[in-house]
Formats: sequence, C-alpha cells, structure tokens
Amino acid sequence: MKNGFVKVAAASPVIRVADTDWNAERVIEAIRDADARGVKVLTFPELTLTGCSCYDLFTHRVLLDGAKAALVRVAEATEGMDMLVFVGLPLAVGAKIYNVAAALCGGEILAFVPAEGIADGYFSVPDPESDYEVSLPDYGLVPMSCSVLFEHEALSDLRVAVEVGVGLDRFLTPAARHAEAGATIIAQMASFPETVSSREEAELNLRYESRQFVCGMVLAAPGKGESTTDRVFSGLCAVAEYGKILSLEEQENSLAVSEIDVEHMTARRRALDCFDAPSDYLRFTWGEALAVTALTRRYGMHPHLPESADRLPEYCRRMLDIQVSGLVKRMEYAHLDHCVVGISGGVDSTLAVMVSAMAVKKMRLPSTNVIACTLPCFGTSSRTKSNAIVVAEQIGAEVRVIDIGKAVYQHFDDIGHAHDDYSIAYENAQARERTQVLMDIANKVNGLDVGTEDLSEFIDGWCTYNGDHTSMYDVNLGLTKTQVRANVRYIADTTEDRVLKAALYDVLDCPVTPELLPIHDDQIEQKSEDAVGSYSLQDFFTHKMLICGFTPSKTFRLAKQAYAGEFTDEELVRWLTSYCKRLFSQQFKRSCLMDGPAVEAFTVSPRVGFLIPSDAEAALFLKDLESVSAE
Repeated sequence: MKNGFVKVAAASPVIRVADTDWNAERVIEAIRDADARGVKVLTFPELTLTGCSCYDLFTHRVLLDGAKAALVRVAEATEGMDMLVFVGLPLAVGAKIYNVAAALCGGEILAFVPAEGIADGYFSVPDPESDYEVSLPDYGLVPMSCSVLFEHEALSDLRVAVEVGVGLDRFLTPAARHAEAGATIIAQMASFPETVSSREEAELNLRYESRQFVCGMVLAAPGKGESTTDRVFSGLCAVAEYGKILSLEEQENSLAVSEIDVEHMTARRRALDCFDAPSDYLRFTWGEALAVTALTRRYGMHPHLPESADRLPEYCRRMLDIQVSGLVKRMEYAHLDHCVVGISGGVDSTLAVMVSAMAVKKMRLPSTNVIACTLPCFGTSSRTKSNAIVVAEQIGAEVRVIDIGKAVYQHFDDIGHAHDDYSIAYENAQARERTQVLMDIANKVNGLDVGTEDLSEFIDGWCTYNGDHTSMYDVNLGLTKTQVRANVRYIADTTEDRVLKAALYDVLDCPVTPELLPIHDDQIEQKSEDAVGSYSLQDFFTHKMLICGFTPSKTFRLAKQAYAGEFTDEELVRWLTSYCKRLFSQQFKRSCLMDGPAVEAFTVSPRVGFLIPSDAEAALFLKDLESVSAE
C-alpha cells in the first residue's frame, strides 16, 4: 500500500434466493479469491446472504435466523485476513427488521450499518441519530449505527464508510455525509435490477459522486442468482475514483478489482478545505502493517490529453478557442490591430502564429495584420527557417526576415564578449535581441508581441530571462509541450492546404531546439531534450507532482509503469532529479510571467497559479528520491 494505493473490489457471486448456507459458501469463495489478489476493502451487494428478491420471506424467522448463522460463518472465514468486508443481510432487532451491512475483519463482526431512507414494507427505518447494540446468539453484542467510519491503523488516509440501499434514482445520498466525515472510500451496496440503461446510469452516478465527494467508490449490485419473477439482475460491480471508472464487470460471479489512491484523494481535499468536518461517527480501527500494493490500473504517458483518441479533436478545438479568445480580448481592450510573432520553425512559435491568424480573422482584420518575423542568427538551420516562412506565408501573414547577427556582434563588442566565447552570455544575447526587435516592431505597428513559450518550458526554466521568457501576451502560457504538439497536429490533420499540412508535419518531426549555438553542415545540433529530458516525461512529472501533489518517489513509480520499456530506472531517476532541481531553481522566471490564458485548472501564473518562493530549497524532494535510488 506504499504511495497510498489501496486495492479494493466489488463482488457479486451467483447466489440462490433464500438459501443462506449456499450463499455463505459463495461469499466465502469470493472473499478468498479477493484475499489472494491482495484486496483490502471488499464490497458485496445489498442483502447478499439471502438475496434481495425474497419479498415476504424477509419477515420469516427461518430466513432471519439462517442469515445470522450464515453471517457468523462468513465472519469466521475472514480470520487471519487483513481485509475489511461488507456483507448484506436482513437483521431482526426486537420487533423490527433492518436491511444492514455487516462489517467484517479478521474473524470479527465489527459493526452493523443499516440502510437509511423510506420503509419499503419489509424493513424499518433506523433513527440516524441513535446507536444500538445487537445481540447475536453464540457471538455477543455488535454495535449498529447509520454513521460509522472504519479507519486503517497503518494508513491514515484510508477511511471507509458503507452505504446500503443504493439505487439509480437518488441524488446526493448519505455518501455526502460520509465524505464530509472524512471517508476517502465509500462502499455502495446496491439492489437495483438490470435495465437497458442501468449500467450507463450507474456509471454516471459513480463518476459524478466520486468527483463531487473527492473519493473512491466501490459499487456492488445483485447478480444472476436473484429471482427473475418480475426483474432481472446483472451482477454489476464497479470501482471509481474522482470521476473515473477504474474497473467494471457485469456478468456471472462479477469481481471488479482496482486500486484507489487515497493519498491523492486527501491531497485534493486539502486544497478544497470542505471535508473532515467534526462528526459523531462511531469509529473502528482495523488493519495491519502494509506492503506495497501491486498496481493493475494503468497510467497513460500523456495525462494532459484525453485518454480516448475520439475526444482529442474536440479537446484541441477547445484549447484553441481559449487561446484565440484570450488574444482577441487583449487586443480589443488595448485597441491594437496587429500581432507580431517571432517564428523559429518550432512547434511553439508555429502554434502562436496560427493562433494569431485565427485571432485577426475573428476580429475581421486582414491576415497581413499578423507580422511573422524570422530572426536568424548563429544557430538557425535552413530547415527550421524554411518551415517557419512556409507556415507564415500559407496563412497570409506578412513575413519579415531580420538577420540579427550583426546587431548581436555589435552587442558583444559593447560588453566586451569574444565572438567565439560560446558561454551562456553568447546564447542569451541572441534571445534578448530577438525580444527587443519584436517588441519594437509591435510598438511601430500598433501591435502586440505574442509570446511563444509554453508551460513545460516555464516549469523547467528553459528560456532566457527577459528574452523569449518575455512578451506582451503569451498564448501558450497555459499549454504543456504535449498539448502544443496536439494542437499543431490537429491543425495539420484538419487543414485542406496541402503545403501548410506538409510544413506542419515537418515542424512536428523536428527536434525541440533553441538554435543558439553555431551549427555545422546546416544540421540541428542543439537539442533541448538532451539538456532537460523528454518533454513528454516532464509533462508527466508536472501532472503527478504539481497537479496531483504526489511525491517524487511515487511519481517515479507511476512513470516506470507508464513508460515501461522507454526509459531505464536510472534514466527516470536522472530526469526526475533534474526536474526537481529546476522546479525550484527556475522559479524566479515564473515569479514575473506575463499574462496568458490557462487551458487546464493548472497554471504557473504568479497571480493565480502554482506559486513557490524563488529561493525555496529542493532538498526534501531530492531526499524523497533517495529511497528510489537505494532500491
């Protein structure tokens, strides 16, 4: 369970209606199967031990006594298992019958949790403000309450509540109360039948509620062994986490298994500050020391993009709309009518000039109001220069080629820098000269210097302070490198201009380069990813560490799974170490960023984004990585 992952499962075995002995054996088999898989929280459907379709048999003493005896057998079968199990049964307490979940662990019955709501003719409605003690023959007293929280001794983020009587026609069930009390996993024991839309409705409810309550949910509905007199049951079982379905099965003997990241749920809740309110819940502790949880859920390499390829075109369209809308609003507010863009032939400047073209079109201005400037110097290759010009010409922009070499040499002479000294001053002088030219042109034409740097480069600091770091409005500020590439590819895929399409695809094929050092034989030699690592990998780090709040060691573990076969452990540690160092050392550049629109909920804007001091230390982050290096 290292890193906060808890293996959970929902089980719906094929039972026999009213045959509690048979049903107990099927439940025990499912429990043993789940235990062999390392499951720590297991949920069965409502009224598991009798079946939910017993009707008037629920009031008969034979069935009630049989259910109690079956429960004791199932509880004894959990002895020696470090697993919290929820099993459903009808429970007679005096002259009333309750529909309850029995919480079992380590051979014991910890508590009963009754269904809340409206009486249905068989079951009584419990008083949600009262707690009871129920006497079981040959067992003893067991507490019963509507408000119970099961807390794990070794993992403070693992707090479980159970909800009985879950249907498809409810809205904001007791799950809301459980979440507010601190439950990070809510077990839902259902009794709804199968319909043509039941699976879809259940998925929608799970997605909505797990996101609304920032928790994991484990749902189990009755299966194929139930009565078919009036309804059919499907055995739907599902695991969800924060709006995402992790596992779903709907068949005979369904068993949906996955891992819920309770550490992640707690981190998100801390940011919202609306959970873990003081409550009068009964609390039970369970569990032993935990080992590493084997992961079956998958993590994709590109968490900033939709998982489904079918959703990518609309996602890109929305990203572009955000960029264009932001630029149009800024130009209209400032009474400007030109966009000035420095084009290099890379993906960032290519996207910026395309967005500028879309913006002036939306403002009903001529396409020549986009002034695309290519500013070649000592490291510019003909390939990138050609692509930049072709793209600009095809969108109808005014193209200006301004060789800054002479101006940069003059600057070197002014500051006493040797022309063959290829130190950092040699590189940065070119970037700052380009920015000066672009801003001055913008002043001359009543325009806006449109920035091209993206979120990934701002996070790793791969930009020249007061050079490409600076602009008058940065349309790429909120996009990671993977999102920039996705937008350029979307434009290439959808344009009918064959020349533009070919140029855009070649831009995508070019390595990311600042082109600041001299080249030989017109070949791109200075590659950004050689210095800072794969941008795909960096964007993965950003999502897990900055958006999800994961530790570096946990991020390493997930990257190792997502990029299996692409990077060795040593390479992952190397680039993650570099990322952590640059995250802190380059903050001074992010502390004074220009305006630009966010496309996700995450940004590094110094006004509304992720903020850290410019002189904070990376020591704790690097120390966390030491455990990975030692493995």
